[in-house]
Amino acid sequence: MTTHYFTPVPESAHRRRTMTVTLRGRRFVLETDRAVFAGRGIDRGSRLLIESMSVAPQDIILDLGCGYGVIGLAAAALTSEGWAHLVDVNERAVTLARENAARNRLSNVTAHLGDGVTPVADLRFDLVLTNPPIRAGRPVVLRLFAGAHSVLRPGGHFLFVARTGQGARTLARHAEAIFGGVMETAKGGGFRVYQAIKTASAPGGSARV
Repeated sequence: MTTHYFTPVPESAHRRRTMTVTLRGRRFVLETDRAVFAGRGIDRGSRLLIESMSVAPQDIILDLGCGYGVIGLAAAALTSEGWAHLVDVNERAVTLARENAARNRLSNVTAHLGDGVTPVADLRFDLVLTNPPIRAGRPVVLRLFAGAHSVLRPGGHFLFVARTGQGARTLARHAEAIFGGVMETAKGGGFRVYQAIKTASAPGGSARV
């Protein structure tokens, strides 16, 4: 039986594979599995987000819907004094993210199992990153966007990537409704990266579905 990558407890048989990739000038060895997003290799959207994101040395980072951890681990490698928290609802994904952090000798990473921002609701972040689970449905994605707003510090940045043909511009309008503003920061390969900044005057809450 095949299960989706946003399933909390996947029922698919394991089929682990190891890949070696270079991101932002660093070599990563990553293990993936069935029922985890992009289990056959890094998708173009995640790669575009990684290659275009700005990470400061002391940033506290959240990778929301981390999968096997590639975005959050790449961010952790870019912050010399900060910390990356990785969250996913899929227990198989979280196990892989933890193993991949250790495999790549990244000691500034914590992977959490849970739904949305619930496991890190008491923390505040400088940067929230996500390649959202489009197949889980727009209500799920917008709940993640609202959650990102709730855990960002004032002045914190939210970056997400989406496929142009799967409603990237529409999601950007929803993000604008939550954050009060959004801008496109990169595009390529059929994907677009958007950035929003949390301000004191941002409306917050949930966008209309």
